[in-house]
Amino acid sequence: METSIRNIGPGLAAGADPLFDPVEVGDLKLRNRIVMAPMTRRYSPEGVPADFMAEYYGRRADSEVGLIVTEGIGVDHPSAVGDAGTGDDNIPDLHGDRALAAWKAIVDRTHAAGGKIFPQLWHQGGLRQDYSGRHPDTPSLRPSGIWGPENPSTFFNEEYLKKMTPPTKAMSDEEIADVIAAFARSAANAMKIGFDGIAIHGAHGYLIDTFLWDVTNRRTDRWGGDVRARAAFGAEIVKAIRSATGGATIMFRFSQWKLHNYDARLVENPQDLAAMLEPLADAGVDIFDASTRRFASPAFEGSPLTLAGWARSLTGKTAMAVGGIGLAKDLQSSMGSAVEAQDNLEDARSRIRSSEFDLVGVGRALLADHEWVTKAKTGAAFEPYSAEDARTKH
Repeated sequence: METSIRNIGPGLAAGADPLFDPVEVGDLKLRNRIVMAPMTRRYSPEGVPADFMAEYYGRRADSEVGLIVTEGIGVDHPSAVGDAGTGDDNIPDLHGDRALAAWKAIVDRTHAAGGKIFPQLWHQGGLRQDYSGRHPDTPSLRPSGIWGPENPSTFFNEEYLKKMTPPTKAMSDEEIADVIAAFARSAANAMKIGFDGIAIHGAHGYLIDTFLWDVTNRRTDRWGGDVRARAAFGAEIVKAIRSATGGATIMFRFSQWKLHNYDARLVENPQDLAAMLEPLADAGVDIFDASTRRFASPAFEGSPLTLAGWARSLTGKTAMAVGGIGLAKDLQSSMGSAVEAQDNLEDARSRIRSSEFDLVGVGRALLADHEWVTKAKTGAAFEPYSAEDARTKH
């Protein structure tokens, strides 16, 4: 497969900063390589984003973020989002007149600042507690009825685990078809109100990821089996979105780690990674968002290549590296404590220059400091991050 990315700037002169080189991915034109990574906010009572969210995203666009990927947004299915162990469910929807009007205001504000924005479509799967959220009559969905590993290493509390770990029923073919259709409806809604493409949450132990993971997918039908077969559910969602949107640019987030266990792994070698990603690429993924705890960590023993690097190498598709960019600690290490800013961008620049990956996703650092991108450009000092930022920074 040929890579889908190409430079549209004048080219990199000696000393030029590759982070700020413009780029095209299909029909999508970005002013630089920096992407605001999706970060859950929980400021959407009844599924409707609060009014201030337009400025929250708009300020980051003002600071020249190349592409904004929103927080996870529940797809148009009653089991999509609810209480996933946090005690609240103020997750936004991408359906209903009020929610769509709020998202249109966010899109318009982002575009007014010269930015581009994708919604991240989300189904929490088995991490959602049964009968919670805006649809208390609806059970949650799991590929095989299995929540996760028998001995999870996770931040979830004992009360949540006691509720969640007993097995439930496996999803039926009808339920699978309904969820695929829900992703397509939400993607169509997004494009109608002006989003620039679609991001799919296929990571961290949520529904799509639990189809990919052999721990939670024990199915023996077309939706289960070896690693390539387990990618079928995600691939069908990608195909449905492409059909519903007329070929919108699609980003797909995947990860080795899960909320169940930060050390979990989907695959152990590049061959299995290729078997998992190729069906998704063939279905229409344009950008692979490789979510890791540390963006520069080697993905497999015997090679220095990162997970994003392997995704690009194996599929020829545009790849984005995510994990601790701009900070001194990874996500797990930063729970409940302040994290110093760290200028680890030279490593990212070097890897972009060598075409290991194409884009960098910046999460917590950009949440703490809405001017992070302009500061990266000028060399100004960054603000530190704290867990409080995740709750209060706008």
